[in-house]
Amino acid sequence: MRTMLDGEVTQVRVLVTGGAGFLGSAVAVRLLGSAISLGGAPPAHLDELLLLDLVPPRRDLTDDDRVTAVAGELTSVLPELDDVDAILHLAGVVSGQAEADFDLGMTTNVDGTRALLEWARGHRRPPVLVFTSSLAVFGSDPAIGPVGVVDDDTLPRPQSSYGFQKFIGEQLVADYARRGYVDGRSVRLMTVAVRPGAPNAAASSFLSGIIREPVSGIRAVCPVPGGMPVALSSPRRTVDGILTALEIDAGRWGSRTAMNLPALTTTPAEMVQALDRVFARGASELIDWEEDEAVMRIVGSWPSRFRTPRANRLGLRAPESFDEIVAEYLLTREQPAPQP
Repeated sequence: MRTMLDGEVTQVRVLVTGGAGFLGSAVAVRLLGSAISLGGAPPAHLDELLLLDLVPPRRDLTDDDRVTAVAGELTSVLPELDDVDAILHLAGVVSGQAEADFDLGMTTNVDGTRALLEWARGHRRPPVLVFTSSLAVFGSDPAIGPVGVVDDDTLPRPQSSYGFQKFIGEQLVADYARRGYVDGRSVRLMTVAVRPGAPNAAASSFLSGIIREPVSGIRAVCPVPGGMPVALSSPRRTVDGILTALEIDAGRWGSRTAMNLPALTTTPAEMVQALDRVFARGASELIDWEEDEAVMRIVGSWPSRFRTPRANRLGLRAPESFDEIVAEYLLTREQPAPQP
């Protein structure tokens, strides 16, 4: 737990759920790289970083003696853990999987979040808690029509089980924060591209696949029309948003309502054009355009245009173009791969 020197926090313990995943690993690298400020407190040294997941974290992370790997189901392992100073809740069942398996989505995304909040409620000192929500809380209500441009005050109208589950999580975090049990901040992530590694069960997984696979010389399928607008952000800018939520003071953070992170609006057609420009001419010929009604129904219900003045006031910005996102992926791909 925290140690104090002249009234200031000098060492902290941080828990990342989903800590072995892509975003969890990226957040861990950043946390380990420098001193951190929790909720506006003076910069502190990271004493221990707990990475909780069903599988072990990358070896390059566990080689750091500040990292503790915690393997198992969230609800099973939490009672065994001591208090922490901050929690980054990234774990969850993704969109396509939550739609296909309602019970799994509710158990993981709703019950798991509630269990985490109850565990935090028992801490001696309320921890800073960042909950990663999703643009899927917004949707095109059949009785109202297309959602249009989303701004900071747009009413969420989820159109998938995943979206509903994330919105429930936001409200739980807000109420636990209102009661002083946690210093809670929720951020709504855009679809993150380009994710390395194998495809996951997210309905939006193809938005990484149509770049990642052709770069590796593998065919990929785009299950939506090339002109369908989508909202994206890069891994780096997504982590920027998560860590800003962790570090900013409560006054600047403002409302307990979830914050929309900035988004780049593009289309699959524009994405593959950027692939050809930045990577190699003709790489897009490895993409097969085969529409999938289930994917189109989920992804097509999500908004694609955002105005984010609240996030912008904190210095957060969307990528300027998809060319920037492709270049970021190529740069990280060229770096030595971590040991499994």
